[in-house]
Amino acid sequence: MAPERESGRERHPAGATAATRPRTSRLDQPGPRRRRLLPEYDPEAFGRLSERIARFLGTGRFIVWMTVVIIAWLTWNVTAPSHLRFDPYPFIFLTLMLSLQASYAAPLILLAQNRQDDRDRVNLEQDRKQNERSIADTEYLTREIAALRMGLGEVATRDWIRSELQDLVKELEELRVDGHREGVFPADHPARRDMDDR
Repeated sequence: MAPERESGRERHPAGATAATRPRTSRLDQPGPRRRRLLPEYDPEAFGRLSERIARFLGTGRFIVWMTVVIIAWLTWNVTAPSHLRFDPYPFIFLTLMLSLQASYAAPLILLAQNRQDDRDRVNLEQDRKQNERSIADTEYLTREIAALRMGLGEVATRDWIRSELQDLVKELEELRVDGHREGVFPADHPARRDMDDR
């Protein structure tokens, strides 16, 4: 019964070799650009600009220019004829401009600090990895030096060989002097062999 029911339906093969529905776009070609309501911007370029502004806001040059502008603003609005003054005595427009400048400066400074924190975090991570590599290299070299010291403890050094040879020369001289006094050397003694060779 089941095969009869399926015969009325259209069957599509499944799996990797199955024929698929036709696509409207190909996967190997870039799709059309989508329209966005918000403008696009490069966050790195905006971040670099904010850092430049934050660096300028943190200099003495900015304070000097700000002081000059405020003094000129106040001087103009106090001493100029009344019909040329654009911000009379309570200086409300000046207050508004300074508030506007501060409201933009604070987020720009925070953005620049966040970018600096990110850079510092990456630098600290790289320093930590470099320190780990240095510690591993130092431990390896320490083990190698210890192995060399242990190996050199079993090897005859030049100073040791020299001292042994000097001791042998002293013994030979003593035996030669003693042998000359007594006139007798053992048969296997080197001084006896020297005398036999002569």
